Amino acid sequence: MYTGLQHLHSGIAYLALAGLVLVILYALIGSLSGREFTEKDRKIAMIAFILSHIQLLVGLILYFVSPLGFSLLTGGGAMSDPAARLTALEHPLINIIAIVVISIGYIRAKKITNSRSKFRSIYMMYAIGLVLILSRIPWSNWLS
Repeated sequence: MYTGLQHLHSGIAYLALAGLVLVILYALIGSLSGREFTEKDRKIAMIAFILSHIQLLVGLILYFVSPLGFSLLTGGGAMSDPAARLTALEHPLINIIAIVVISIGYIRAKKITNSRSKFRSIYMMYAIGLVLILSRIPWSNWLS
């Protein structure tokens, strides 16, 4: 089960990152072109929103099932080891914050009436979330 969750978490990560990049570009183009924000635009933004939330859910399950997640914090010594600190604290905490930022961008866009502001809310908040996510990916584990 643990290995399957790891593979699922890694696979969804590719989809979530690609979705965020595409939505950011799409919203940026929409804002710069001055076109109207439509239901189709909202649904496109929702795709990255949903993928990032699914990724968070799988990651949280993996965090509590994994021998490298929560147990590293309770065992002690995780704060002195940079790799253990990244896995046990920084990666989950920063990614939760990133998903909150993405959620704020999506929810704000639903409430705003001006099309350009809707696009701006999406691309700015999604971009901040993406940067946060990219900053805490354990690249050495992920690319190997």
